[in-house]
Amino acid sequence: MPTTENTSTTTLPLVAVVILNWNGKNFLDRFLPSVLASTYPNKIIIVADNASTDDSVSFVRGKFPSVEIIVNPSNGGYAAGYNTALKQVQADYFVLLNSDVEVMPEWIEPVVSLMENDRLIGACQPKIMDEKKRDQFEYAGACGGWRDALGYPFARGRVLDTIEADSGQYDPPAECSWATGTALFVRADVFNKLQGFDNYYFAHQEEIDLCWRMQHAGYKIFVQPASVIYHVGGGTLPKGNSKKTYLNFRNNLITIYKNSTAATLFYLLPLRFSLDGVAAWKGLLSGDAGYFIAVLKAYIHFLRWVLFKQSVSVFPEKLSGRNLHGVYRGSILVQYYLKKKKTFSEIVRPK
Repeated sequence: MPTTENTSTTTLPLVAVVILNWNGKNFLDRFLPSVLASTYPNKIIIVADNASTDDSVSFVRGKFPSVEIIVNPSNGGYAAGYNTALKQVQADYFVLLNSDVEVMPEWIEPVVSLMENDRLIGACQPKIMDEKKRDQFEYAGACGGWRDALGYPFARGRVLDTIEADSGQYDPPAECSWATGTALFVRADVFNKLQGFDNYYFAHQEEIDLCWRMQHAGYKIFVQPASVIYHVGGGTLPKGNSKKTYLNFRNNLITIYKNSTAATLFYLLPLRFSLDGVAAWKGLLSGDAGYFIAVLKAYIHFLRWVLFKQSVSVFPEKLSGRNLHGVYRGSILVQYYLKKKKTFSEIVRPK
């Protein structure tokens, strides 16, 4: 079990940076030094290993002896992996950090300062930049997550497959809908209060569900672009992978179902069935049978979840009626494909 006692005399909150690892020895070797060089003084750094079959654990113990290690008994994916590991960590803030991330030395301070100044901020992310194209945002979260009226996620700096260059256009801290799991700062007490992630998700969009539940419970979600990290992306499931497609569609539908009222679902689900069906058939007719099968499988498993899982998975906070932030009341598909608006600032006009 990690050491969680803080002998420092500082009054700064204790931050636990927890890196979930599965067969990621090469990423740990490459990027752990940047995490260890973080200047925030009151921190612990933990690698939570998800039953790796490589020698990640022995490697970290040998090369990075100051890093704490948690060994999960099985690979439950991102959701169960973090839920299992974080039960063993005591801190004021959890930082859930991907293993394929390079951080800047002062990346923790701006986020913690923002969250300390507003106790209603439950989760926050830094600016996510592409590790290879370092002047561009990275797909997984960019500069703060949003969603449209149909539940499709997008971000400031990334709409569908269009990724913007960063010219400072989204630099002010801003309230949003979801913060990326690539580098998710979350209040430990709020994470525990909401019972963490939904283990059923395995991976993908569990952070969107958690942030949506946080908003229903009265908390805010923010992005703090003064903190910058560089993400490789696709380290576990690369873009275009059929399993990734399946998880994204299935988990997005479950998230909508869990967090929407019955009245909203009455019109929303038929629209989604139609639009996702068009996308699936388009994939099939273009020669991508794997995409078609992944979407079909996602819907079958979503309907199975509705029939057998909802009694233990739906959260009552969804009925709070709180005005949720980071929601575009139109359709990004209409804006993107019909009106040819490809960037966040073209679609979401400042108020």
